Amino acid sequence: MSKHDRRALDDARARLASGFAAFSFGVEEEDLLQPTRGSADTAFVRQAAMYLAHVSFEMSLARVASAFERDRSTVAHACRLIEDRRDEPDFDAHIGALEEALRLAPPPRCGRR
Repeated sequence: MSKHDRRALDDARARLASGFAAFSFGVEEEDLLQPTRGSADTAFVRQAAMYLAHVSFEMSLARVASAFERDRSTVAHACRLIEDRRDEPDFDAHIGALEEALRLAPPPRCGRR
């Protein structure tokens, strides 16, 4: 896979994780993709989306950072924050269901119809 193709796939996976997280937590997806932090709720959902991209698609922190146009340390912080919240049973079940749904999503067909 070329570097360009991998970047396109990473970007698509980040959008999918963002869409799932936004829908699930009740925020606007467009807000997650803004260059600014946004509200605390938006920032938290973005952190969840970054975590989901990392664990569901086995993307490195650097690749997640690139796809979300954030710094690698920001993604590492997000993953730690979400992992800490997984000690809460309700949250763990919620994020676990999102993680599983993303793992089961078919890969993009890349131009095939």
